[in-house]
Amino acid sequence: MRFTTPTLLVLQAFLADPREKRYGFELVQVAGLEAGTLYPILMRLEEAGWLESSWEEVDPRAEGRPRRRYYRLTAVGEESARVALAARAARLRLGPLRQPAPGAA
Repeated sequence: MRFTTPTLLVLQAFLADPREKRYGFELVQVAGLEAGTLYPILMRLEEAGWLESSWEEVDPRAEGRPRRRYYRLTAVGEESARVALAARAARLRLGPLRQPAPGAA
């Protein structure tokens, strides 16, 4: 899986409360991403088994809005997200790797 900055922002949003179900527009606001960036990430995470999703069961007319699709981290997704974010933090602390100078041992 590619861990782009937007993907890590989405994972971070879910880890704020791993058991909480979140819907797309909420994630757009929390992660600070455009919908066109967010939804492909959600689809990739769901296909990888990191997220599960379901449609809410409401009457859109009664609610005055479309139904929402809610996403939640799976157990595998929660653990994997923590590992991915920790690895990113470690890379940032270490900085870029430097290539040894030619002939250096």
